[in-house]
Amino acid sequence: MKKSLLILIALFLVSSCATKKQIVYFQDADEKSLTDVKNLNDHLVIQENDILDIKVHALNPMSTIPFNRNTGQSNMPQRLEVLRLFGYVVDKNGDIDFPQLGKVKIAGKTTQEAQEHLQSLLAKEIIAPNVKLTLINFKFTITGEVKNPGTFEVIEENLTLPQALGMAGDLTITGKRDNILLIRHNPDGEREIKRIDLTSTEWMNTDAYFIRQNDLIYVEPNQPKVKSAGFVSNVGTVSTVISIILSTVVLITR
Repeated sequence: MKKSLLILIALFLVSSCATKKQIVYFQDADEKSLTDVKNLNDHLVIQENDILDIKVHALNPMSTIPFNRNTGQSNMPQRLEVLRLFGYVVDKNGDIDFPQLGKVKIAGKTTQEAQEHLQSLLAKEIIAPNVKLTLINFKFTITGEVKNPGTFEVIEENLTLPQALGMAGDLTITGKRDNILLIRHNPDGEREIKRIDLTSTEWMNTDAYFIRQNDLIYVEPNQPKVKSAGFVSNVGTVSTVISIILSTVVLITR
């Protein structure tokens, strides 16, 4: 009986462990070829409720004054809170209210297209305008089995999924690496669901490689984590259970 119980304990411990195949990222990296990044990375598409920081420059700086919102010393770095305070909010019609130009439709355009569109409009008012447009409310949420779940805000158009997961402290050892859930809010209002297998590199050739504004990433618990939920949640508990079983075995066999 003692031998049977020890075998049972050993089988339980083995079944509760994650294998290397379940944990290691990019396992086929040496076998696969990756698409050129520039073919995957389109500029962000501006959506309703986005907040934009727009700066107008020209050969004659004085000529740009009517077209720039006053944010204090423009040559000094600005905090995000200040930039948002003076930022341009895309309304429900997809417009921004731009100084001197009035309502300008901008939703549905990429940030690059929006810059070029504003430059063409401003070219009628000033000589050789140059527009710098930045999305300043780029945020995404990571939840589930990561070390630091939460909502993150960045000023970055080229943020990859591995970088985003790195900001959340990476997956915990109990995170399911082969079925990451990505819920994406597309510019047309539709929501799209993607499943990503981090143990492979296949997804790196898709549009899931780069994060988009308002993406939601959920990391599911792996099978050992699910099995242990409500029964054994940590090493201390496992040790206690084993200790009790062994004590019972000793008492029975005496």
